[in-house]
Amino acid sequence: MTLRTRYSVQTHVGHKRKVNEDAVLALPELNVWLVSDGMGGHAAGDYASRLIADMAAGIPLNLEPADRIQALRDTLQEAHRIIRAEAISRGNDVIGATVVGLLLAEGHFAALWAGDSRLYRLRDGEIEMLTTDHSVVAALVEAGQMSWDEAEHHPQSNAITRAVGVGDTLELEKRHGEIAPGDRYLLCSDGLTKYATFDMLRRALTTQPIELICDHLIQIALAGGGADNITTAVVDIL
Repeated sequence: MTLRTRYSVQTHVGHKRKVNEDAVLALPELNVWLVSDGMGGHAAGDYASRLIADMAAGIPLNLEPADRIQALRDTLQEAHRIIRAEAISRGNDVIGATVVGLLLAEGHFAALWAGDSRLYRLRDGEIEMLTTDHSVVAALVEAGQMSWDEAEHHPQSNAITRAVGVGDTLELEKRHGEIAPGDRYLLCSDGLTKYATFDMLRRALTTQPIELICDHLIQIALAGGGADNITTAVVDIL
C-alpha cells in the first residue's frame, strides 16, 4: 500500500528574539520531517540548526527504509562533529541545537531525537507525546513529581542534557511504532510547548485543517508570550 500524507510546516521568530534559531525541514519525497532548535543563549545557534537541516536535506532519495534512518543518524553524528569543530574555531564554549526527526515507511514511523524538541501523535482524538525530553526537569516528570505541563514552568525548564554539537559524543534516542490512517503527527520546538498544554494541543490538532494548523499553533504561542522562536511541522496520514 502506498503511503499517502499531507503536511504543513511553519516557523516564527517570536516576539522577543531578533534571530530565528529554529530550522524546519520537509522532505515528503523521503517521508522525512525534522525540527531543530539552536540553543538559546549560545553563539551561533542558528548556524547549528540550519546546518542540521541542510545536511539532512542531502539524504539520497533511493534508500531503503532501514538505510534511510541510518543515513539520518549518520548525518546527525556528522553534524555533531562539524558543529563541535566550528565552536573550537570560533573560540566558543558551546554551539548546539536540539533535533527531532520523523521518518515514515511501510506502515511504521521512526523518531530520532536529542534535546527537548518534541514529537506528538493525535490518534482517535487522544494526544500522546512520543518523545521524552532530554532535560533536567524530565527526570522530575518521570519520577512522578510533576506533569509535562507543569515542567514548562520550572526554573530549570530550559536546561537540556543532550544536543547536537554538545559533549564528546551524541546520544540519539529512537522510538518506532505502527502508523494508521487518520494519525496526525506534530513536531515542534519548545517555543510552542512553553505555552501550549497537552489539552490545548489536542484541541488544536483535532479541530484545525492541515492548511491552518501550523499558523494556529504559532498564534497560540504568540498569544501566550512568544518569548522564544516557534516552529511546527504537522503530518497527516491519509
